[in-house]
Amino acid sequence: MKVVSIIPLIQQLGRRAFINQKVSQVRHCSLLGCNLQDNRANLHPLWKGEIDVPGGSRQSPINIRIRDSVFHPQLAPVHTQYDPNTCLHIWNNGYSFFVEFDDSTDKSIVSGGPLENPFRLKQFHFHWGRNNDWGSEHTVDSRVFPAELHLVHWNCSKYRTFEEAIMEPNGLAVIGVFLKIGKQHEKLQKLVDILPSVRYKDALTEFNYFDASCLLPSCVDYWTYSGSLTTPPLTESVTWIIMKKPIEVDHSQLAVFRSLLFTAVGEEEKYMVDNFRPLQPIMNRTVHSSFEPALQISHKKKSEEHRQQAG
Repeated sequence: MKVVSIIPLIQQLGRRAFINQKVSQVRHCSLLGCNLQDNRANLHPLWKGEIDVPGGSRQSPINIRIRDSVFHPQLAPVHTQYDPNTCLHIWNNGYSFFVEFDDSTDKSIVSGGPLENPFRLKQFHFHWGRNNDWGSEHTVDSRVFPAELHLVHWNCSKYRTFEEAIMEPNGLAVIGVFLKIGKQHEKLQKLVDILPSVRYKDALTEFNYFDASCLLPSCVDYWTYSGSLTTPPLTESVTWIIMKKPIEVDHSQLAVFRSLLFTAVGEEEKYMVDNFRPLQPIMNRTVHSSFEPALQISHKKKSEEHRQQAG
């Protein structure tokens, strides 16, 4: 079996990066089935070679099937408590841009939901497509969104450092938020305005006082499942919390995302687009929801009506 060394990958993660990769290209509708063969033909180079994952039964991202999700009435709302003063800087790592936070204390944490204890916020980043027809890593009933936000937290109760938590069970908690095209996101604009300063790979700029909670939807409903990092080393250390409702951004804001570059100064310019990983099989996992899906409620009502008519 081919073995992929994780040492250089951990060195990359040392800059606080676990980065998400790119999949496909030509989608002209919002469903995965559209031009699937063309998409597979345009995978990012990382995903064209074989990458072995020990075990490999809980890989991410996945397609969330609403009808198959299981309502878990004991799932509490997810609670975030972010201190804007812990925001440090923005860094272009050559795959996405990362907004990084001081994680030496519990000033910025997530708790509740499926989590047994608080997890500290380390960074957030986005994944987006070449255009507005695709870009998200996760999908919902095969619906694709233009972009997806990941807020990355680590289990400070169980592990000593973020880098250690990456490699261990129950090490990370990632909140995923879909983006859709709509009105301008006013609070995101502060971040958008500074992105040109990190256009090139390895660029880093100071970015202070930003409250990451402004990027969360007002609706508290979510899905949760056990998964993995979506970039090497692809460790299955992540509790995923995928928010049901997307947030809105406008065309011009995503256009600035797409103006960034995978490449460093002096290299041939390659625009930072389609930085997401292909969907992975769900295997024998269950996706739980904090809400009862409307499809299931409708089915229950019909079943009850049939029982009443039969009685």
